[in-house]
Amino acid sequence: MNKKNILKELIIIFWIFFIGSIFGFVCETIFATIKQGFFETRQGLVYGPFVPVYGIGAVIYYLLLSKINTDNKIKVFFITAILGGIVEYICSYVQEKVFGTISWDYSHLMFNINGRTSLLHCTYWGIAGIIYVLFVAPLVNSLREKLNDKTLRIITLVLIILILSDIGISLLAAERQTERRENIEAGGKIDELLDKYYPDEFMDKVYNNKKEV
Repeated sequence: MNKKNILKELIIIFWIFFIGSIFGFVCETIFATIKQGFFETRQGLVYGPFVPVYGIGAVIYYLLLSKINTDNKIKVFFITAILGGIVEYICSYVQEKVFGTISWDYSHLMFNINGRTSLLHCTYWGIAGIIYVLFVAPLVNSLREKLNDKTLRIITLVLIILILSDIGISLLAAERQTERRENIEAGGKIDELLDKYYPDEFMDKVYNNKKEV
């Protein structure tokens, strides 16, 4: 694969991550609103309607499903159900080990694995996999035909910079909140800025379903 094709592939992967993250935000917000009885957002980054775990899942769907025959929807369902469960489990584990928090706990459900994923949620991932094949994959093919468009590339570059900045700030703010919880004083200007602009009140409002463990 030459450099031009690699660039196109990276652009496609970004857009899949971007769309998947927004899709996750919409699904999680609808579910939370129905469950709570009032409007409540569920976001995974401090800025914007993004839940990255869904974006990661969508990218994995793309990388794998592009290599196999997707005509058999039952096969697609089981493959994506397993993959989604693995992604969900890993993300929960990493969040707990790095930040000392979790954003979901399925311990109350039957057939759960350490509360990090469950048969029910793997089923959701499988359904999402079929939705991906039916609706997202055709969009990806359409996008592939437009990758030579200069405007699209500029938009993509701008969005990549914004998303990477959002991810970076989110990680730093979450890590600093963990340090505050452990009574660790600010270690420099960056920590002081994080304490000023991303205090616990702000972080708890953004991540309103987060729990300490």
